[in-house]
Amino acid sequence: MTEFPPLRPVADTPRPRSARFDVALLDRLDTLVVGRRRELEVVVACLAGARHLLLEGPPGTGKSTLLRAVADEAGLGFEFSEGNAELTPARLIGMFDPARVLDAGYTPDVFLDGPLARALRDGSLLYIEEINRLPEETLNVLITVMSEGELHVPRLGMIPASDGFRLVAAMNPHDSVGTARISSAVYDRCARVAIGYQDAEAEATIVAREAAGVSSELGALADAAAPLLHGAVALARDTRDHPDLRSGSSVRGAIDLLIVAGELAALRRRSVFSSDVTLDATLSALSGRIRLHEGSATTAESLLTGLWQRHLAQLDPAAEAPDDDPDADRSTPTSDHPDDTPKPPAPVGAPTT
Repeated sequence: MTEFPPLRPVADTPRPRSARFDVALLDRLDTLVVGRRRELEVVVACLAGARHLLLEGPPGTGKSTLLRAVADEAGLGFEFSEGNAELTPARLIGMFDPARVLDAGYTPDVFLDGPLARALRDGSLLYIEEINRLPEETLNVLITVMSEGELHVPRLGMIPASDGFRLVAAMNPHDSVGTARISSAVYDRCARVAIGYQDAEAEATIVAREAAGVSSELGALADAAAPLLHGAVALARDTRDHPDLRSGSSVRGAIDLLIVAGELAALRRRSVFSSDVTLDATLSALSGRIRLHEGSATTAESLLTGLWQRHLAQLDPAAEAPDDDPDADRSTPTSDHPDDTPKPPAPVGAPTT
């Protein structure tokens, strides 16, 4: 179970009330979370009204980024728990330290708070990622807390929810591997916010920001190589509604494509627009993020190569045929070095020539 350190309010700072959830907060959040004004308004309104929240959307749509930004800017504590089959009630709530129990017995000072107990005591946001992966008994604990506003722990007693406590859960409703159907009792106790993909312009801004966060050189690349930036975003977006794919790439694929292309170009001492650079970056960044339909006759590599030819191959100046040869074949990219002509990688175990 992965846990991040909680983001806590500054000492001696009064805990925020609903008055803190105002337009000024939204304006600050607008500079931090790209292309999410409408969703931010709904999330802030729900939290201001002391509602629990369920965020639904595919991976890479910024659900956790949005909530962390709201908690940080509003001065709220933040407890994170990753939803999986190993998140038992004991791990979520907390437990008595066995070694200290032998000496002191079951006293409150030997109880080790879990994320739920900390959030209740501190009046923090409890964020459960992938709530549809939780065991049923853990879900039942959360349902009780949402209904009663308190938690009863055997041999410890009752932990009431402090002012400011909210449960915010997230899930990908389209993921069917290792997940369970969420009970209507959860939906009945939460406000629901659907979060989809941003538009192409917003995604391009996200890619540029993330590249700049890796290094100033990559940030400069995102500015100087705008065709590559926008081509990477368009390619990733095309995977989401491709007829041969049951799931496509999030904006993270475009981020990795741009970053890997920049680093590859530096290593190979080639232009970042070179066909071998952009194709290898495409296959590396996206081949693990797409899922083909069962029984599909194509491969991830051949499908991505087709999308690369549509969006990025033409960026290589060497791929353009001379203007005085109208019959030249412009469909196959060329290179100054014949051996560098990009080819999809052979399947693992295939014989080499």
